Amino acid sequence: MPLFQKAVFHTTVAHLRDLPADAQREIAFAGRSNAGKSSAINTLANHTRLAFVSKTPGRTQHLNYFALEPGKYLVDLPGYGFAKAPEEIRAQWEGLLAPYLRYREPLAGLVVIMDSRHPLTDLDVQMIEWFAPTGKPIHVLLSKADKLTRQEQALVLRDVTAALARIGGQCTAQLFSSLKKSGIEEAEAVLGGWLGMTPRETPKPPPAPRTEKQARPKNRAAHGWSARTGGTNKKPPAKG
Repeated sequence: MPLFQKAVFHTTVAHLRDLPADAQREIAFAGRSNAGKSSAINTLANHTRLAFVSKTPGRTQHLNYFALEPGKYLVDLPGYGFAKAPEEIRAQWEGLLAPYLRYREPLAGLVVIMDSRHPLTDLDVQMIEWFAPTGKPIHVLLSKADKLTRQEQALVLRDVTAALARIGGQCTAQLFSSLKKSGIEEAEAVLGGWLGMTPRETPKPPPAPRTEKQARPKNRAAHGWSARTGGTNKKPPAKG
């Protein structure tokens, strides 16, 4: 069973005072507008419409909380790089997001979604460089990897990993595709570790009891049976 399959919408936060007080650990998802952030959350949760996929960049300006289990959350952050958003909305976004990322104690790590065809934009790098000094881990999901060939995937993963190493901090990266459902287990291993959760294994059904016919040996000769002698493979007594 997917690790985050039980995720449900919990609340929308527009002000820091409304952040859930019971939070023990939470993971925030950030990304440039239209990089596939909401789709990645939906894929990890095995849900088609858990996180809202907006067709208008910059319109989701709040923090959307999804509960996994008591005290543990996924948090969908507003997409950054929204040139069409009004100035007052930008100010609200910056006033909410910046202090949340910098000072939110239960925040265990940041997931940055990048379009694998256009990774490491200036805004991506700014976000990572700004968050890295908190000392909390960053995991990059290179989304829409299905749009690339295998060779292109290997090259982009190598280049992004090298760039993250130059930035410093606890940064890791992987390929991810919401369409092909690839990269889920790798992401679960990283994020589950941050949250102190382990993948739930589907219990295997007990073996069916063997019938009397199944219990009989198949190789009769190996167990002393011989049709010629009428029941054993021992030599018949000599006539005398």
